[in-house]
Amino acid sequence: MAEPHADHDYQRGTQDIAEQRSTFSLVMGMTKWGSLAVAVALLFLVMWFQPGGNFFAALIAAGALAVAGILVLRDKPGAH
Repeated sequence: MAEPHADHDYQRGTQDIAEQRSTFSLVMGMTKWGSLAVAVALLFLVMWFQPGGNFFAALIAAGALAVAGILVLRDKPGAH
């Protein structure tokens, strides 16, 4: 029985994977920053609409979470 694709000159590890890498980076970035945006929005809305909640306290807490999240999630120099 013949091997499948035996007539091709494919060598393992020689295919350019630049598009896969860029797609993976895009998906991971959207997941990372989207999760931060959802967390900030959720914290803001919960603190604002809870009984006795305050708009300005919610804004400060959400802003603090956004700043902390940006500092933690940003790309580090030298990271792969």
